[in-house]
Amino acid sequence: MLKNVSYTFKPGQVYGLFGKNGSGKTMLLRTLAGLVIPTEGEVIINNQVLHKDISFPKSVGIIIENMALLPQYDAYTNLFILSKIKKVATKHDIEEAIKRVGLDPFSKLKVKKYSLGMKQRLNIAQAIFEKPDILLLDEPTNALDDKGVELIQDLLLEEKKRGAIIIIASHLKEDIEPLCDFSLKMNEGNLVYE
Repeated sequence: MLKNVSYTFKPGQVYGLFGKNGSGKTMLLRTLAGLVIPTEGEVIINNQVLHKDISFPKSVGIIIENMALLPQYDAYTNLFILSKIKKVATKHDIEEAIKRVGLDPFSKLKVKKYSLGMKQRLNIAQAIFEKPDILLLDEPTNALDDKGVELIQDLLLEEKKRGAIIIIASHLKEDIEPLCDFSLKMNEGNLVYE
């Protein structure tokens, strides 16, 4: 449950959202993504009220716990199927996103054969392949080795340069703090400090 959360997120900035389990980090991301409707207050994106003027943010990439990939398909096919929803990503965009996370866009290996780290990399590719204005990332470095963490840090800095708003929730402050322009702490549903 969130309580009196009020904050303005700006383009081209990385926000680190820290706090223990159950502090409200994932709930805040779900609310910003339009997956949870607040019982009071509102989320405003580009002067439009979420669930009033728009149902979901128009340009958002999300990694939220327990995301389901299609295990029977390879990486490219997973993103290609997703690309049919908004119809904004080209085949080149899909291939490029998969390469950027350190996977092979031409591999026919099915996702069900992927390691946890490979699945996490594909989740990140899924979040960025449409070049969204907002990236909401819940524990994006989970299951990644040191090299994978570095790769994702570099990728997120590129997304920041592109002008995306990036909000990263993490227990591992040391993995993402170097990227963050602002550190925000969640405690019992409250945004405690900057």
